[in-house]
Amino acid sequence: MKRLLQVEGINVQASHLKLDGMARGKAMNHSQKEFHQVSLDKVSYSWPSGTPAIRQCSFSIPGPGLWMLVGSNGSGKSTLFKLLSGLLKPEFGTLTCSLKVALVFQNPDHQLLLPSCESDLLLSLSQKLNISKKEHIINTALEQVGLAGMQSRPIHTLSGGQKQRLAIAGALVSEAKLLLLDEPTALLDPASQQTILDIVQQLSHRSDNPLTALWITHRLEELDQSDGAARMENGQIGPWQSGNQLRKLLQPLAS
Repeated sequence: MKRLLQVEGINVQASHLKLDGMARGKAMNHSQKEFHQVSLDKVSYSWPSGTPAIRQCSFSIPGPGLWMLVGSNGSGKSTLFKLLSGLLKPEFGTLTCSLKVALVFQNPDHQLLLPSCESDLLLSLSQKLNISKKEHIINTALEQVGLAGMQSRPIHTLSGGQKQRLAIAGALVSEAKLLLLDEPTALLDPASQQTILDIVQQLSHRSDNPLTALWITHRLEELDQSDGAARMENGQIGPWQSGNQLRKLLQPLAS
């Protein structure tokens, strides 16, 4: 159920915290330990078969903004998201996530469960809220993702891009502060890809309560629109750098 994918802050601790990062695409050097709301310190995780998925991984998200990870299949990206969302627990190391998490899947059909936009969004709302408050929250979320007035619209009539926007609206009504987006544009046409990027950019840079978005991508051109990007390889994450810089570094390897 969708509610299982929206997880309160977690703090799994086994050792001290070591952090590094960048903000707005500019590298930052940390001479002292700092608190970050999302961080891993020497985290490791292996599957029951014994295959390592995350290997002594240390990284932190500097703060609100759109942060991107790129890496080949099997590099550990999906496992990382499961750890951050609390679906898995690290075997070793320290994982800190003090933000409420919402996952946005590559295929929105995997998380849209009910017939209409409004009924699906209601799943993410507290039953303690009165009807008028629920309606206000839903209307606001739909407006923020460009689906204003579509409360009663049957989900099966939506385009792929509209479904992905509805999935993001579900994260908004849940009051999640950390969006984990797993290749959210992979199944979309170019126009819809850009729309999703624009929406997440706006949400992560709004003046009031900006979100933190961690976005997995295989599209190198998307890196240019991030606040920082990093490469994940063999269960480890490299340093944050500008998306443009990382794209130029990886493009020769993709050709």
